[in-house]
Amino acid sequence: QGQLVESGGGSVQAGGSLTLSCAASGYAWDIYCMGWFRQAPGKEREGVAAMDSDGVSLYYHDSVKGRFTLSQDSAKNTVYLQMNTLQPEDTARYYCAARIGNCISYYWSNRRNYPYWGQGTEVTVTS
Repeated sequence: QGQLVESGGGSVQAGGSLTLSCAASGYAWDIYCMGWFRQAPGKEREGVAAMDSDGVSLYYHDSVKGRFTLSQDSAKNTVYLQMNTLQPEDTARYYCAARIGNCISYYWSNRRNYPYWGQGTEVTVTS
């Protein structure tokens, strides 16, 4: 049984940075899409960023472009989300998710396309 485990959340002041990690285990996919989603209290879960297993195709929500950066360490089966210049509106529970096959530009941010999910990690940004 595969597993996705997020870590790296915490509380920071506005303008600060955090790096989230998503460690995958138990999967044996050659091509996959890894996505990061977030859900704030009372809001829908939204796509933040996603990347293909080749690490070349990257997708970001407009609100995080220029501030968040995806990367991966294939040897560790880990995907990272570097978050800089954090703002209070970034406060949410962040989840990583995975699907077999490439991310698709027009639906990478649709959570219904990801059958595999981690438990999430909390990010709180104070002003």
